[in-house]
Amino acid sequence: MIYYGKQTIDDDDAKAIVRALKSDLLTTGPKTKKFEVELAKRLGFRYMIAVSSGTAALHLSSMVLLNKNDKVITTPNSFLATANSIIYQQAKPVFIDICENGLLDLDLVEQRLKKGDIKALYAVTFSGLPFEDKKLRYLKEKYKIKILIDNAHYFGKDGGICDIATFSFHPVKHITTFEGGAIGINDKFIYEKLLQLRNHGIYKDDSMYPWGYEMRELGYNYRLSDVASAMGLSQLSKVDNFLAKRGDIAQYYHENLKKVAPLYKYDKNSSYHLFVARYPFETLDEKAKFFIKMREKGVALQHHYIPINSQPFYKDMGFIYNKKSFPQMHRYYLEAFSLPIYPTLSTDEQDFVIKQIEDIASI
Repeated sequence: MIYYGKQTIDDDDAKAIVRALKSDLLTTGPKTKKFEVELAKRLGFRYMIAVSSGTAALHLSSMVLLNKNDKVITTPNSFLATANSIIYQQAKPVFIDICENGLLDLDLVEQRLKKGDIKALYAVTFSGLPFEDKKLRYLKEKYKIKILIDNAHYFGKDGGICDIATFSFHPVKHITTFEGGAIGINDKFIYEKLLQLRNHGIYKDDSMYPWGYEMRELGYNYRLSDVASAMGLSQLSKVDNFLAKRGDIAQYYHENLKKVAPLYKYDKNSSYHLFVARYPFETLDEKAKFFIKMREKGVALQHHYIPINSQPFYKDMGFIYNKKSFPQMHRYYLEAFSLPIYPTLSTDEQDFVIKQIEDIASI
């Protein structure tokens, strides 16, 4: 079975893990600190905090950005964790429709910002495609909003626009730490606060006793282990090769797919966590049959994503999702699917995937 994504692990990664297992510290220690420093250099932030998952990164970020009842614009086209992190803080997601390329429609975002009641924007670099920095900076400065960029799909330099960026190191992402994630920030105060929140809200204070510490607010155990960080450091040393390979695979799809359309034109700036294509299915049942036929041929496609505001939890909270309110998201959900893309995908496997798609799409 050829899956839509999977980890790329080699002997160097295994050796790094074994060395970490034989070291004095297994939990958060010097390897985690080194991983954070190297990530900050690679991704263009003053500070980076490694955490136990991409969801943990979003949760902690929301704790420092949001207050109860804040209204936060976000996208319906993401994994649940993006919007859920807003709910965790008892803030209120405001869903805005997407563009043809799967990203949040920033023109519609600006229309909503004109009401003056939005406190933050949670933008997702869907599939690995970054936003236009100039437009985000304009929105931030004109409407005085906080910006979080969910970079679970993107692995590239920050443009200096966002207050916080979050990353995911799940096995199918650009690099993996088994599970894991990170928070990129440039503000020292926020950085120090996040360090405490990552560790139960504890502030170390040995001025009275060598063992002294104070819990000053409610935090969480969202630390990343040294073993996982050793894996991350090994993976980080190869990330340029991983990204180049993903770009090559995406370009090959663009050149050879005939019966289905890529979500957007080949873009060298995309990290291509996903390669999404579209086909004009008339119903979700027709799309499901296509998925089943592909699986029978040995190709496990995936869909990213079911609209968040169509989920029962969100509908029970009063959120509305329908074709009229979200025409682009509705059409996207009907038509889009994710093809296999990961660094070890061979050209022969890619040709096989393309042939099966083209044959079934011709029926």
